[in-house]
Amino acid sequence: METSRRKRDRYSHDDTAARDHRWVVVDVETSGLRPNAHRVLSVAALVLDADGMVKREFSTLVNPDCDPGPVHVHNLTRERLAGAPRFEDISRDLADILDGGTLVAHNATFDYGFLDAEFRRAGTSLPVQHRLCTMALSRRLELDVPNFRLATLAQHWKVQQLQEHDAYDDARVLSEVFRHSAALADSLQLPLPVVNCRSRRAVHPDSVPRVACDWQNPGRLTDAGLVQGMKVVVSGSTTTPRLTLASRMTVAGLDVMNQVSRQTSVLVCNDPIVQTGKVRKAMALDIPIVDEPQLEELLARVRPGVPKVATVIDVVPQPGMPLETPIVIEQSAAPAEIPARTWALAGQKPRLWSGRRVLLLGGNHLDGVLMRSRITQLGARPALNFTAAVTDVLVLDGGHDDKRMPRVTARQLPILSQEDVDAALDRGVVPPHMRLEAQLSAPVLSRGEVIDLPAKNSSWAVNVAWKAEAVGDESGMDPIDVDVVAFLLGPDDKVDTDDDFVFYNNPLVDDGVVELTVDGPSEQCVRLDLAGLPEDCHRIAIAAAIDGDRTFGDLGAVSVSVDGDDTTAATFVLDAGTTERTMVLTEIYRRAGKWRVRAVGQGYDDDLAALVLRYGVEVAEED
Repeated sequence: METSRRKRDRYSHDDTAARDHRWVVVDVETSGLRPNAHRVLSVAALVLDADGMVKREFSTLVNPDCDPGPVHVHNLTRERLAGAPRFEDISRDLADILDGGTLVAHNATFDYGFLDAEFRRAGTSLPVQHRLCTMALSRRLELDVPNFRLATLAQHWKVQQLQEHDAYDDARVLSEVFRHSAALADSLQLPLPVVNCRSRRAVHPDSVPRVACDWQNPGRLTDAGLVQGMKVVVSGSTTTPRLTLASRMTVAGLDVMNQVSRQTSVLVCNDPIVQTGKVRKAMALDIPIVDEPQLEELLARVRPGVPKVATVIDVVPQPGMPLETPIVIEQSAAPAEIPARTWALAGQKPRLWSGRRVLLLGGNHLDGVLMRSRITQLGARPALNFTAAVTDVLVLDGGHDDKRMPRVTARQLPILSQEDVDAALDRGVVPPHMRLEAQLSAPVLSRGEVIDLPAKNSSWAVNVAWKAEAVGDESGMDPIDVDVVAFLLGPDDKVDTDDDFVFYNNPLVDDGVVELTVDGPSEQCVRLDLAGLPEDCHRIAIAAAIDGDRTFGDLGAVSVSVDGDDTTAATFVLDAGTTERTMVLTEIYRRAGKWRVRAVGQGYDDDLAALVLRYGVEVAEED
């Protein structure tokens, strides 16, 4: 696995005001979720003026001449699309709208990916250098909302939504949401999360895209021939282009992988005498090796396989089950139409400051680590930035001189002292000047604590963020470059294959079962579909690595939030790092029929290459 990065642009992190950008709000409706396999069915683009008002519009249906997919969502049937132009027919006009602008979208990675794929099919390129995700912006602002769906944000900002999942109406609503959000960010002096969307292209673009296989793996190739579900790996040059060959095998029902593992059924290699890393591993594991002509013969008679049966994971806590930690947190019941947001500790009273968001000003690094730990013990969540969600401010030595104090005073936020924290922990005293009302929020975990994920959700997003100021400062120091990575681990806590290492050059696993997205200069996300994970994946470890000689002591606290579609399962802040360059942030793992989340915070002084070796990733030459 190639872990060293090529030279690439840094993320955009300038502090220019919103009016200094040419914002283009975009929404697309699509036939599916994968840009390389599915198509754009409609697109809308709205150019905003300096005041955030729409000054130019573009909107059209698009006929890709394919199955329109989830018609029940977007209501775009083949009949409605039949008379619409093809994408290549509208690409020039759309490019004129987008050219030189910063693309604004809700889940911008999705919209950018689909437009990029469509422009490539049309024989040109998407003329967009930067993008902004309004989900990332809303998270950075820490808006008091149960989730970050567009409909929820529209309701929060009192924007009327006329037709959900209509590209034009969604873009119109989003332009209003963005205008309000950008204004709030400006008042809080929070930089907007603009990223360079061309900065992290894969070093090896010819890797075979993973496509979910519907058949169980029957094991190794035998004299009886290929069976649907067999895992096949290609090494070295091929007469048929590798991607074309992979597509044919996928259509035949085979599971095409990029790396050799113990589960590999057969390796395809025309010249095994050339000892590539894949060939050496296949020989060591006694995996059959065939050449391309032999593969062609085998493909002519692939036998039917055994369909996979979806595994249902019961995550309801079992009576009498021993706990790994003293604390397991369960979500309280709520009506189906209202997401549950009240949480309680099993067997314990709610913690004294539950629901509050406390910003710490002043003090040194060790003071900050200690006080954030004590704030968490009280049930409050330490805030990394001055956001809309901050309810109280804890001021230590030198904190009154912080540049954010005038805004704290303007918002009339309660000022807490270390004595207030001591009194709360020692005697259960709530300071009289602390606001009586507390915002409802998810449970806040301390390092090492564990929580069960609610049974009703299988899709989760692990959102990782750090101080917005860490991406650059006024001293001219280079921004701190952070990479979030994930490892899909077997029973031995090792990856089965290098494909199970998710990072900037391999951001997608098993057709989106695990996906890494970069949502802002200080925001990255690992999205998980737990129901789609292979049965031999027992644990997902999510970590962060700092490039170069900077450390987690330089970066400061890291925030982790485990978010579902409708609610947040848990949040925690990790800030004990000093000299470490890599850190395991969290683990999501199976235990006794449940999925659980652990706040880890284990750091190491060495780099990303050493971290991946610990998890069994092979650092070897590519072929």
